[in-house]
Order: sequence, then C-alpha cells, then structure tokens
Amino acid sequence: MESMMIKAIIVEDSRLARLELKSQLENIDYIECIGEAENIEQALEVYKAHQPDLVFLDIDLPDGNGFDFLTQLDQPPHVIFTTAFEEFALKAFDQDAIDYLLKPYTQKRLNQACEKFKIIKENDKNKLQRTIDNSMVLTSQFFVKDGNNCWLIKLDQVERFEAMGNYTRVFFEDEKPMIYRTLAQIEPRLPKGHFFRISRQNIVQLSKIRNVAACSSGGLELTLSSGTKVEVSRRQSSLFKTLLAL
Repeated sequence: MESMMIKAIIVEDSRLARLELKSQLENIDYIECIGEAENIEQALEVYKAHQPDLVFLDIDLPDGNGFDFLTQLDQPPHVIFTTAFEEFALKAFDQDAIDYLLKPYTQKRLNQACEKFKIIKENDKNKLQRTIDNSMVLTSQFFVKDGNNCWLIKLDQVERFEAMGNYTRVFFEDEKPMIYRTLAQIEPRLPKGHFFRISRQNIVQLSKIRNVAACSSGGLELTLSSGTKVEVSRRQSSLFKTLLAL
C-alpha cells in the first residue's frame, strides 16, 4: 500500500512532556509533528494554521481542558488523548477518540495508537476515492424513500442538506425527506463550485442563496430561495468569502 505522511500537532502544557512525545514520534516514520501548543488559545491558532490530520491532546490545560478545545472547532479533528487522568476515558471515546494514552505510556503503546489511526486514514482515503469516482453533477438524480413516500430528485432542485445525526434532511421545493446518510458521506459526491458546507449542520447550493448579511456571532447569515435563513459558521465564513470573491 502506498505510504502516507500523517501531520500531527501536540497540545500539552508540560514542556518536558511535549519534548518526550516529540522524541517518541521521531521513531514513527509516517508521523510528522508540525506544531505544538501549551494551552487552548495556542492550540486553536496552531490548528487553524496547520490543519493537521491528528492531534495529541492533553486533558488538563491551563485555560480549560481538552474537550473545551474540541468544542470550539467546527469540524473536530482526529484525536489521541495523552493524559494522567483515567476517569475521562469514557468521555474521550464518546468524542470518537482514536485512542486514550495514560501517562506514562511506552513507545510500544504510542506505536499501537498511531498504527490504529494510520489504518483508519488509509481506509478513509480508499473510501474517498471510491466516492469521487462516483461523484454527481447538477443534472444527476437520486432516489429517496421516507416512510411511505418516494421521490426521484434532481440535484439542482436541492436547496440544502441538513445534518440530523446519522441521517440527513434534504430540502427541495416544498419537501424535506430524510435519508440514511451523514453529511460527511454526502459532501464528497456533490459537484464542487455548486455546493458549500457552511457549518457542521448545513450544506447549501450556492445558486439558491438570495441574500447575505453579517450576524452578531461574527459569521454570516444566508437567506435562501425558500426564505429560510441559515448561519455560516465563523470559520466557514472566511472560506465562503474567498470562494465568492472576484
């Protein structure tokens, strides 16, 4: 299988712990440490600057805890927790953590955690390629069955897709059926330049936007063809402006 390089950052308040982890990661040839932070504020800056594949995250930080860091991101990263607190393990796995390393951990234990993520990353890459090979265009049609009702929907009819846990609600014309697909599964199939992920909850079709306004949260508010107003997250607002700039 083609080798891949995994870019990682370390979020850890102890300088010695950071140095030790960096030294251990140098023994794993497919992990590249591209940044580090000692608190949540720094972690947010480093994460946004580097967009890493993986975060090694301590729980006890000077300005909060590791979970506080994750809640401030629109799309939480893949995480391996590194901590001395065993009692947070259940909560960590509720956050879809790759692994939970209790300090002090050995090189062997770190290798196992990284290998677990490597396998996940390789599988995701293969799935993404299969999805791209099966991508849609605006004239594509897809079938939806919700309860006793069925629709054959042309993609250019869709105003937006809204996340509903493991389901997604499809808004088109006066209908809003549910399909058993997540936004993460749907997004790669949508034609680039026509649909945009404005937040964790929504993907909108750009041609269905009728008005754009600033909102108090620091993001943007879109008014769609149906009159529905949806908010663009602060992080996605800058990407949205870039996408539509001259």
